[in-house]
Amino acid sequence: MSHRSLLKSLLLVGAAGALAPSLGGCLLVAVGAGVGGGYALTQERSLSDTARDAGLQAAINQSWKSYNLNLSEDLNATVYVGRVLITGTVPNEEWRQEAVKRAWKVDGVKEVYDEIQVGPEERFTQDMNDVGITSRLKAQLVADGDVKSINYSVTTVKGVIYVIGSARSQSELDDVVNHARNISGVRRVVSYIRIRVGEPPRNAAAPVSAPASAPPPPSAADEPISTPTPRQSIEVTPLK
Repeated sequence: MSHRSLLKSLLLVGAAGALAPSLGGCLLVAVGAGVGGGYALTQERSLSDTARDAGLQAAINQSWKSYNLNLSEDLNATVYVGRVLITGTVPNEEWRQEAVKRAWKVDGVKEVYDEIQVGPEERFTQDMNDVGITSRLKAQLVADGDVKSINYSVTTVKGVIYVIGSARSQSELDDVVNHARNISGVRRVVSYIRIRVGEPPRNAAAPVSAPASAPPPPSAADEPISTPTPRQSIEVTPLK
């Protein structure tokens, strides 16, 4: 197993551990919504959304493997409700273009964000540092009561944190970015976070019940992407 494959396995384990409290909270929200109805049931990324995204990720990786096995090891496809963030390093421009083209061809993909770097492969120590940065940010998002961590996916390449997801408000988006930029070793934060339409402001009380005829609020997956997701890049002075 290459060190890239090993690190992908470590990231999957870390993601599962970081998401466990969040997934538990999601299930509790769903139970509560069954009683009270209304906004709570659809405010989070659903388990079915997560399953669909996992399927898209697998299809993209398989397409990369059919082109070149090393391509699937060099790159990561992070998928959030059909939006695909590609990160990693490839040795030439041809591979970069092929990776992006193949991601777009997968049925169900809504957007592709190309953050592929062309150049020499990362050192193992840098890879390990990136894994540590990603794990720390995921843990901080889970611990922050004002952030719905299940709505964000995180990856780090050469000290650059990439975040994809959806925020309930600008202030929540700012909280996520501030967590990321204050982690030791981070050089830059790149955000592909959309602010969801029709979300209530932070700390707003959810309605106790909703009229039977009222449609549920849109989930992140249901929201149409009529405009490109804004890319925000924040340069950071690395903390020691």
